Amino acid sequence: MNVLIFGPPGSGKTTHSKTIIERYGLFYISSGDLIRAEITKRTELGKEMEKFLKKGDLIPDTIINVLVLSKLRRVRNNFIIDGYPRSAEQVLALENYLYDHGIKLELALDIFIPKELSIERISGRRICSKCGAVYHVKYSPPKVDGKCDICGGDVIQREDDKPEIVAKRYDIYIKNMKPIIKFYKKQGIYVKINGNGSVGDVWERIRPLLDFIHNREEKRREHEL
Repeated sequence: MNVLIFGPPGSGKTTHSKTIIERYGLFYISSGDLIRAEITKRTELGKEMEKFLKKGDLIPDTIINVLVLSKLRRVRNNFIIDGYPRSAEQVLALENYLYDHGIKLELALDIFIPKELSIERISGRRICSKCGAVYHVKYSPPKVDGKCDICGGDVIQREDDKPEIVAKRYDIYIKNMKPIIKFYKKQGIYVKINGNGSVGDVWERIRPLLDFIHNREEKRREHEL
């Protein structure tokens, strides 16, 4: 089963991706993780990408394509890709790769939330600068304000999590996703899920769909044997 998962900032797509990989045994490819790894390592590529993120701008397609497709070459099949593609150029690069390698996508899953909820969820997020633990000022604050429960490190707000940056990221996301959504609708694999509510509520909207696809693929493989 090969899945794309989309969603505006704060939609919970990464949280649900982790549940999906555990339940269905898929490989996880996250454009965000790949970007942050380069930034953390302070590579020249990472420094360049950090400049775009701090302004709330999209990182150029050529850079993202290289990061994601290089990872996909090592995974090959049974994957979920989180946060990619996000432009027509990225769709073209991905589709060309999949076609060349005989790989088929079963689902393009869009977890949608409104702009106001996106800003609330993301701007309230705090990250431990030492161990990377994630908190939220409203939903899951640290026990001691500004200090990580796990390691005692400083809990900070990332530059790209500030409300004005989140609002800009949301607007860019919605604009750029329109042709992508249209493309995957034509492919017959696009499904939009309401991302409002608790993690459990949203998962119960997602799970039956993935169970159906997973069971269908299992039956197909059994038939081929």
